[in-house]
This record gives sequence, C-alpha cells and structure tokens, in this order.
Amino acid sequence: MNLLDEQYTRTPYYGIRKMTDYLQKLGYEVNHKRVGRLMRKIGLEAIYPKPRLSQPAEGAQIYPYLLKNVVIEHSDQVWSTDITYLRMRGGFAYLVAIIDWFSRYVLSWALSNTLEASFCLEALADALRISRPEIFNSDQGSQFTSLDYTGRLKDEGIRISMDGRGRALDNIFVERLWRTVKYENVYLNDYGSMREAVQGLKAYFSFYNEERSHQSLGYRTPAAVYFEK
Repeated sequence: MNLLDEQYTRTPYYGIRKMTDYLQKLGYEVNHKRVGRLMRKIGLEAIYPKPRLSQPAEGAQIYPYLLKNVVIEHSDQVWSTDITYLRMRGGFAYLVAIIDWFSRYVLSWALSNTLEASFCLEALADALRISRPEIFNSDQGSQFTSLDYTGRLKDEGIRISMDGRGRALDNIFVERLWRTVKYENVYLNDYGSMREAVQGLKAYFSFYNEERSHQSLGYRTPAAVYFEK
C-alpha cells in the first residue's frame, strides 16, 4: 500500500492496470484484482487523479461548482479542503487540511485514523477562528456534504462550492499541497504512530506557512501573503 501511495503521488493518472504493471516490474506477484482492493482500501481511485474519499452522504445536498473562470485576487476569497491517505509504519491515517487559494496558506489541519466527519469539523472550526472566506470549495465527500459541515458554513454566511464528479483538478491547490507534504515530510520521516505524525506535521506546516517560499508567490511565504494588508 505504501508503494501504491508513493506511485500515485508521482503519477496520479495511473489506474489499476498500470499500478499492477508497476508492482510486477518491482518483482511483486500481484494481479489487478488485488491491486484494486488495496487501492480502494487506502482511498485511491483508478483512472481519475482523485482520492476515492468523495462519496456523498446519503440524501445529502450537492452544491454547484462556483469557481469556473473565477479570478482569484485576494486572501479569504476562496478556501478549499480535501482528505488524503497518510502512511505510517504498521498502519495509516487520514489527513485533512484547509488552504487559502490566493496565498496557499494552510489555515488548519487535522489527523484521524477513521473517515468520520468529526476531524473535518475540527479543522473547519480551527480555520474559522482565524477568518472566513467568501467561498468554500470541497469535493462531494460525506464529511463535507454532512448537515453539520454545510450548516456551519451557512451559519457563517459562506457560499458553498463543490467539485463536479470526476473533475480531478477542481481542487488543484490542495492536490499540490498533498504532493509537497508527502515528499518533503511524510516519506522522509516514516512516522511510527499518530503521536509522532501529529508532532511532525505540526512542525512541518509551521515551516510551510512561515518559512517555505513559493515561486508562484514571488518567493514569499504563504503567511507573508495571507496576512499582507
């Protein structure tokens, strides 16, 4: 599963057949049925470069995608969120983050060993202690379509936007964040427990926001851009 996660991060367009070929060339005796089962277990969807963590809650309201042709001009115009698989020695967890599109600033994040909505609500509450966006974008996952989640956004007067099914690049800024976090932190540290992961990610996200400059931001940090007046 860790090899699948690493290869998916490098080549998110690989489906089950290509993943199977990749593992076989490494010497693993696996067939496409087993690879498919493992990919589903860790939330990787074949064909489309999007985690299969985006199944709507039964009866949930799906909101339209509001960001087509929208020009992002300032902080707190658009926030977005997503969940990714996080590998650890002997197991795995799920990581959620909320990011500001204009500055790439990570407003909040949370880690969980289940896909229950509570850790996503925790991250949302933490982000709203900082500010609030005009538009909040997510996929159609049950965590983000739940009445608790959408209700909190509506209570704050925030417009809700959701990715279309199969539109893998609607949430591109979070997808890029996952690639960065995994290559610069998770794969290098090989966390052995949730406690280690929380401590390591806390230090990394502080570095990411406060010290790591971005070429797309004119080599400024996300924090410098987000809090610029």
